Amino acid sequence: MNSVRAANRRPRRVSRPRPVQPERNNAGERDEVAADMVAEESGPGAQNSPYQLRRKTLVPKRTACPAKSSMEGASTSATENFGHRAKRARVSGKSQDLPTPAEQYLQEKLPDEVVLKIFSYLLEQDLCRAACVCKRFSELANDPILWKRLYMEVFEYTRPMMHPEPGKFYPINPEEYEHPNPWKESFQQLYKGAHVKPGFAEHFYSNPTRYKGRENMLYYDTIEDALGGVQEAHFDGLIFVHSGIYTDEWIYIESPITMIGAAPGKVADKVIIENTRDSTFVFMEGSEDAYVGYMTIRFNPDDKSAQHHNAHHCLEITVNCSPVIDFCIIRSTCTVGSAVCVSGQGACPTIKQCNISDCENVGLYITDHAQGIYEDNEISNNALAGIWVKNHGNPIIRRNHIHHGRDVGVFTFDHGMGYFESCNIHRNRIAGFEVKAYANPTVVRCEIHHGQTGGIYVHEKGRGQFLENKIYANNFAGVWITSNSDPTIRGNAIFNGNQGGVYIFGDGRGLIEENDIYGNALAGIQIRTNSCPIVRHNKIHDGQHGGIYVHEKGQGVIEENEVYSNTLAGVWVTTGSTPVLRRNRIHSGKQVGVYFYDNGHGVLEDNDIYNHMYSGVQIRTGSNPKIRRNKIWGGQNGGILVYNSGLGFIEDNEIFDNAMAGVWIKTDSNPTLRRNKIHDGRDGGICIFNGGRGLLEENDIFRNAQAGVLISTNSHPILRKNRIFDGFAAGIEITNHATATLEGNQIFNNRFGGLFLASGVNVTMKDNKISNNQDAIEKAVSRGQCLYKISSYTSYPMHDFYRCHTCNTTDRNAICVNCIKKCHQGHDVEFIRHDRFFCDCGAGTLSNPCTLAGEPTHDTDTLYDSAPPIESNTLQHN
Repeated sequence: MNSVRAANRRPRRVSRPRPVQPERNNAGERDEVAADMVAEESGPGAQNSPYQLRRKTLVPKRTACPAKSSMEGASTSATENFGHRAKRARVSGKSQDLPTPAEQYLQEKLPDEVVLKIFSYLLEQDLCRAACVCKRFSELANDPILWKRLYMEVFEYTRPMMHPEPGKFYPINPEEYEHPNPWKESFQQLYKGAHVKPGFAEHFYSNPTRYKGRENMLYYDTIEDALGGVQEAHFDGLIFVHSGIYTDEWIYIESPITMIGAAPGKVADKVIIENTRDSTFVFMEGSEDAYVGYMTIRFNPDDKSAQHHNAHHCLEITVNCSPVIDFCIIRSTCTVGSAVCVSGQGACPTIKQCNISDCENVGLYITDHAQGIYEDNEISNNALAGIWVKNHGNPIIRRNHIHHGRDVGVFTFDHGMGYFESCNIHRNRIAGFEVKAYANPTVVRCEIHHGQTGGIYVHEKGRGQFLENKIYANNFAGVWITSNSDPTIRGNAIFNGNQGGVYIFGDGRGLIEENDIYGNALAGIQIRTNSCPIVRHNKIHDGQHGGIYVHEKGQGVIEENEVYSNTLAGVWVTTGSTPVLRRNRIHSGKQVGVYFYDNGHGVLEDNDIYNHMYSGVQIRTGSNPKIRRNKIWGGQNGGILVYNSGLGFIEDNEIFDNAMAGVWIKTDSNPTLRRNKIHDGRDGGICIFNGGRGLLEENDIFRNAQAGVLISTNSHPILRKNRIFDGFAAGIEITNHATATLEGNQIFNNRFGGLFLASGVNVTMKDNKISNNQDAIEKAVSRGQCLYKISSYTSYPMHDFYRCHTCNTTDRNAICVNCIKKCHQGHDVEFIRHDRFFCDCGAGTLSNPCTLAGEPTHDTDTLYDSAPPIESNTLQHN
């Protein structure tokens, strides 16, 4: 399309600047002023005056003194005339070699203010010649105020614009610049150039005397004419476009020209180039080193719709060209076509410090294998994406500010790529960064925040690497991954989202590793609907909800993460999900560590799960996970709780130092426990009640504060080949109409005794070995002691217990046999049953003090069972 457009475009008009004819015999205005001063000093009566000035002979020879190297950019004729000292005419006689009194006065005694006033009438080349006269003149002729006046007259800049090398311009603060006269230095750097200054060219060429010495400055009325001058080699391609609005010019750039706005104050605001019919600037092959800077570039068609024109742009950069676009304001009111379009193999511009905003389509569009460097740009409030990268486009985009877009911030799709570094992307209406359809960008150290939907959205087989970014305060998830997408999310901080941290759904994949995910309103990571990411080496903590939530047949490998201090469960697994959780540290949660419910499955192995306010692990409602080789400790509500028809294979775990039972099995649950070590619990080892079942096989249960295994309330487990030893209470206690099958168990060295069966309990027993238990209960009874002496209120020894009608004890009170004999002798007493209790008489809770137990210990009513565990309320928050 560009080749057709170029072939059909109108021929460029070229206006040649009229040459200035040298006037050797005519003096300019400044010569007239000098002549008047001479006349005053050499009038009648001043023949012998010491102040008489000698009129130098006019020598028509060209100057030859070399100029400063910074003026080498001028043409040969300009170099000969700018900053060079004229040779003195040779005059015979020795007296002529000595300065006359007038010369001496002018050079040494004339006040600085007068000399500066005289110099203020000189142009730049005359000032340079004056500087060659003497040291004093050199100092005065380099006065910054003189050069500032000349500089602003020619270039209009209110600050010196430095041009140290091709393609590089920047204004400086003259007070902070190291060079003593930055105005002169900038003048020298910019001297050789053409000026587009409408209406001034005719004035300039009509007054050759006034502008004598500026013969090599070229002035044009239009940009097209200046570009034609470039083609005719009048200069080396530096074009200054002065203040004004330039409309509907045909600007096709096919050579390495340099075009820069020239205006006072904010330059780009005052130099406006606009087109209403075609792309405002088109860079074509041959413009490899072109430069455009410090101007406003607008495409503003009369009809904004797509009905009457093709896609046009403010800037169109085509194949095999690499211009520099610098400090420009770029605006397009067209709904068709982006503001900047970079397309084609070899299209590789540098666009930096530009403002691409308020456009009615895409801001920056890079496609068809185009590349380029885009740095420090302001891209905002565009109707579609701030940046599109498509069809193998592969730009480098650094330190851009992309915000308040009416669509997505950055959109890469259809195999688009790119390297995005240190960009600030925020407050866009949709995601901050969207990746789709095999796009594969690399996004490094960006801030992506306050998106009105999400932060990063990867979908429809999108990829990408998102490394070391800050992703925060987005309204939806910080990162969304869906529909067979497979990005890498590594080393990011994802925090304070109004919903979740990372959300993977709809067959999403991805590698999520080494991220710091915290403070989000919903789950730190959510995996659902057949998604299967790899989640490893992350820190997921201090969430207002849970840590990791896997549901609706979610999968994934979740390994070596640290999940801690979340408000709800550290990890949830539910509704047919089957993740693998391996070698994670899940700790210090405000509810459960790992929670399987509603048919949640999966593998939980080699994890450290500790210090939770509820249980370390909970399994319920048909869930059937494999839990093996974990260390589970420090739970305030026990190690593992299986309830409400929960299942599970719980094997080779170490479960210790939990505040309540190491394992709870209740309400029709039926797990399998094999080869676990359940020890040093602050309550019982395994507690099975309320219809709980289960197969307990080859476990070591030892050093627990309460019974090694407590079976209660209609439960019926199978215990086979377990070792239950060194407990601080009983080995096995069965109560409240429970039954059990006990086969091949070894029960030894428990303090209260080996096996205790309450009244009415029947068990099936085979090949059990019960030996070497301490039998502290029977010994206390035989010695006549109150059983409270050996239990206090923390244990519940199983023995005969009674109530005393005389003392008005209730069904919740229990009195041991020795207190009945001693403290309640002669009272109306009643045998209740053989069961677990502690003695209320010895505890001091009855009206009469116990005569056997010593000092009373006040306590609550007797409990016939261990305290029930707290079930998770997580479901209430889903």
